[in-house]
Amino acid sequence: MNVILAVKQYISKMIEGCGGGMKVLLMDRETTSVVSMVYAQSEILQKEVYLFERIDTSGRETMKHLNCIVYLRPTRENIDLLAQELRMPKYGLYFIYFSNVISKQDVKILAEADDQEVVREVQEFYGDYIAVNPHLFSLNLVGCCQNLSWSPPVLSRTIQGLTSVLLSLKKCPMIRYQNSSEMARRLADSVRQVIGKEAALFEFRKTDVPPILLILDRRDDAVTPLLNQWTYQAMVHELLTINNNRINLSNVPGITKDLQEVVLSAEHDEFYSNNMYMNFGEIGSNIKELMEEFQKKSKSHAKVESIADMKAFVETYPQFKKMSGTVSKHVTIVGELSRLVGAHLLLEVSETEQEIACQGDHSALLQRIRALLASDKVRHIDMLRLVMLYALRYESHSNNDLAGLVDALRHRGVSAEHRAGVENVYTQHKPLLTTLIDNLIKGKLKEASYPYLGTSQLRDRPQDIIIFIIGGCTYEESLAVHTFNKTMPGVRIVLGGTCIHNSKSFLQEVSMAISHQAG
Repeated sequence: MNVILAVKQYISKMIEGCGGGMKVLLMDRETTSVVSMVYAQSEILQKEVYLFERIDTSGRETMKHLNCIVYLRPTRENIDLLAQELRMPKYGLYFIYFSNVISKQDVKILAEADDQEVVREVQEFYGDYIAVNPHLFSLNLVGCCQNLSWSPPVLSRTIQGLTSVLLSLKKCPMIRYQNSSEMARRLADSVRQVIGKEAALFEFRKTDVPPILLILDRRDDAVTPLLNQWTYQAMVHELLTINNNRINLSNVPGITKDLQEVVLSAEHDEFYSNNMYMNFGEIGSNIKELMEEFQKKSKSHAKVESIADMKAFVETYPQFKKMSGTVSKHVTIVGELSRLVGAHLLLEVSETEQEIACQGDHSALLQRIRALLASDKVRHIDMLRLVMLYALRYESHSNNDLAGLVDALRHRGVSAEHRAGVENVYTQHKPLLTTLIDNLIKGKLKEASYPYLGTSQLRDRPQDIIIFIIGGCTYEESLAVHTFNKTMPGVRIVLGGTCIHNSKSFLQEVSMAISHQAG
């Protein structure tokens, strides 16, 4: 089970399906992100796709010599825009692919618009989600919750995204869900309804052990997204924010223009692929090795004397240039992470967070939290999560001083909206994802807490497991899944969520849920 490969194969089939010659790829905002996550532009150019256009861009040039590959989500807006396009076609022939199930009614609208008979193909290719790593996907949705139940448009989009993951991986699963969450039960039920309605699409070759879809609710573990991270991918997301593999470095002091936005993709960056799960200490020494290797190559390039030297230089220059870009990018990122760690006492903050999470000695911890709240170096977001973690862990402790800590936040100028989040934060911390997966594989996941939908149950050890977290997953959980996949032969796990949180986006999610509750 590999979501990056699944989406890549769809895109390759689309491009190959329309034959040779120059092509244009016509997408919407979301499918543009889907494609850019799995293919570098240079790779697509090699497949004779020379133009990338958005269906919602007005005033596109007419180019009848280009065939057009259309890749869109089957939304009302996209169907209307495509019908307009087909009435006045700008390109030669159209090969249309939808990222999810399209209704017969919408196909009829497009057929009626195709007066000039330019459409050669209409197909469904189920890449309706963001493939982040081979075992990790996201729907890029923040704000699932209204009054502690689903926001209707987010539920609808989540059902589409999750069923498209199942279709792209060719899995018709047994479904289990978190019993304490009405949102999990509702999503599980809705996915089962889609599987029933589109039964023909879900007729895959039967496996000895049926796959499992486990639907969880972020509120079951509010601690994980609040902790500082120390592995490379998770740390970059926590401190710099990864948005569809892109990182905005424009606020980094002294940044050069070419490094203001960089791409971190394990598919196209060997150093990142090898180091994304390493801890920060190891990254430092690995980046030093990368620098030394680069300096050696630079010295060898400096000796260009004979024609043979020139020829060798020209032949190796593209790799040299690529390595130069990789070195400057990672040196910049790691340098900025180090600066932030030092400037904002993140080692001390993180150590305190871990002690709270593991329920250390209360009175000593309270002193440390108060000292950090009094420091000018500690950022507001770090103050806030220390107090939130304290609230989650010590709410029932007889000497808890939550009121005093919230008051300290107010004195430090932390916004009232965020302070409200401390008092309302999801209160009961239950097992982490690692424990749940371990129990699921061993057949010990309690059915009362995580019931099956329907009457059938799994008797064997599960092999293919898809886990979806309503309210977002984290890169820390992704690392746990990656470790299970590496260490448990015969078990394949894919993790997804409505989004991938860092503490900032998680606090935003909490605020949105609370403001809807208050409203």
